[in-house]
Amino acid sequence: MTEFWESSFIEKQMMWGFEPTDSAIVTKDFFLEKNVKDILVPGIGYGRNAKVFIESGINVTGIDISQTAIDLARQNGLDISIFHGSVSDMPFDNKRYDGIFCHALIHLLNHQEREKFIQDCYNQLKPNGYMIFTTVSKKAPMFGKGEPLDKDYFETKDGVKMFFYDSDTITQDFEPYGLVEFSEIDEPNKNMMNKPSINFIMVKCKKEL
Repeated sequence: MTEFWESSFIEKQMMWGFEPTDSAIVTKDFFLEKNVKDILVPGIGYGRNAKVFIESGINVTGIDISQTAIDLARQNGLDISIFHGSVSDMPFDNKRYDGIFCHALIHLLNHQEREKFIQDCYNQLKPNGYMIFTTVSKKAPMFGKGEPLDKDYFETKDGVKMFFYDSDTITQDFEPYGLVEFSEIDEPNKNMMNKPSINFIMVKCKKEL
């Protein structure tokens, strides 16, 4: 059953293809500007976003819950350290990183998991390090659809539980962890141009000295 779920999940992920997201490209440019050399990527998946950092000379360590995704990342040429496990079980090492990039993962966690995840990421940042999250917005077309589980938290017909952020909940969750700014970004489906783009929020935090 686990193998079937993993295969189904990866198949849906791979609908997005191998091109990096726009938010990964924007983050790569920002990290280069800030001289970020060593980053952690929770939810690295099959590696489509990691490559843009690696090709720019940034050292990447990944985390992913799916061994299938990790195997695909290896087949995709990612010869890097990837921890196999849930982000809910962080940290996997005692290393501190210059930066953290996490795309489209945090909204899949419940309130307690999100709180722990943000804290764990912050703890693994070096002083003056940056962490950048992209999360689905309440402006996304799937907001409000499916079974309501809590405020702004729904289970889709495919069984995926999603929390939808807005400016108030971004501020509430991230302000204690060095929130610098947040902005909207529409992520097009580069592999299936007939699919609508999805509205995300990019959240940038800095760990002050």
